[in-house]
Amino acid sequence: MSDDLVFMPATELLAHYRDRRLSPVEVTKAVLQRIDALNPKINAYCLVDHQAALQQAGESERRWQAGKPKGKLDGVPASIKDLVLTRGWPTLRGSRTVDPQQPWDEDAPATARLREHGAVLLGKTTTPEFGWKGVTDSPLTGITRNPWNLERTPGGSSGGASAQVAAGLGQLAIGTDGGGSIRIPAAFAGIVGLKPSFGRVPAWPASPMGTLSHVGPMARTVGDVALMLNVLAEPDVRDWMALPYAATDWTAGLGDGVKGLRIAFSPRLGYAKVHPEVADRVAKAVEAMAGLGAIVEEVDPGFADPVEIYWTHWVVGAFGGMRGLTSAQRAMLEPAFNEVIEAGARTPLAAYLDAIGARVALGIQMRKFHQRYDLLLTPALAVPAFQVGQTAPEPPFGGSAWTKWTPFSYPFNLTQQPAASVPCGFTADGLPVGLQIVGPMHREDLVLRAAAAYQAAQPTTQRRPALQ
Repeated sequence: MSDDLVFMPATELLAHYRDRRLSPVEVTKAVLQRIDALNPKINAYCLVDHQAALQQAGESERRWQAGKPKGKLDGVPASIKDLVLTRGWPTLRGSRTVDPQQPWDEDAPATARLREHGAVLLGKTTTPEFGWKGVTDSPLTGITRNPWNLERTPGGSSGGASAQVAAGLGQLAIGTDGGGSIRIPAAFAGIVGLKPSFGRVPAWPASPMGTLSHVGPMARTVGDVALMLNVLAEPDVRDWMALPYAATDWTAGLGDGVKGLRIAFSPRLGYAKVHPEVADRVAKAVEAMAGLGAIVEEVDPGFADPVEIYWTHWVVGAFGGMRGLTSAQRAMLEPAFNEVIEAGARTPLAAYLDAIGARVALGIQMRKFHQRYDLLLTPALAVPAFQVGQTAPEPPFGGSAWTKWTPFSYPFNLTQQPAASVPCGFTADGLPVGLQIVGPMHREDLVLRAAAAYQAAQPTTQRRPALQ
């Protein structure tokens, strides 16, 4: 029964709280027990606060008993990525350069919204140092492992979040995505992750990566992700770039299906190398989408690999974010991250301005593309999860930069479009594969609708990692 509790979607938990067949305390105790048993193996959490979680669960239980739940997530266990400020807990960003002995008296917008809606906050999930790469290990917290195979990475930079959800260590997770950092780990760990349109979810403090960076929900089901988005998209005056708030119910229309939608499928975006098993599972997923009534056409969006545009933005952002560190702090950083910072320091202003112009052109091109197509389908990643402790897999998919094996994610940080990864099967050795669904700007409803249709037709949530 405890396994059923820890893997039960938030939508079902809330229904059972309402009819009093389950209690938030019962569920939270089951989740904490599983965290105690499995987190030492996985290292998904860098901080777990048993006392606070049980206190919040008790308060939630009393509200449910009185028939007065608090908001939309009352009593649902959730985690916060350790890049996102959380009142009362240190936010160390995977780095030894951050002093834990300072006031931690503010919630970031995403944390505040979960708290306001009664979620049970369990703790902070691991991240690479300042979220700089697509896998999750750091000098501060060590290696985070994939629950499907402990010798493989869960991806990054929201790898602690993806491992947590996949292993049943909490129903919901907050992730961030500056180049794929929600979708990469969602694909590697076999869960659902949504990078909303830029500005949909308020963020504060602003990321050093600027308008590349998004905050978004991660969970096992599309329904839970949509429910989280309802909460996370609520307004916060501290984000001056946030979209005007519209009280959209993102769970509405999830069952409308994809019949009649015009969907483009690009298996390589015109330039990527893709592992054969990934290509096969994604192609079968696209066939399934067509079988649900979508009008699918295989076509590339028509842009060349924008990796240089992206990398210019990324390294300059890293330099800007880290330039206030002392030389002693710089010496504490991961050496490869220092190289990224140095690359940013060497980038000429003219090259950065050229990259901004090229980014604008790419964004316009994709907006034109979506005049013809409601959605774009691609693999979420080029490869299955690879060995822990590495930044990239072995050739031909590896390379010195993590962008080599993530060719499908970073373009849509440049364009700021909503994009999700939804599980679409497993490799022969049991590693998850993700399908990426990209929507037009501000059309999270279409992305979620297609993801829900696919997940309903091809469910993977009943399959769980064999961890004890």
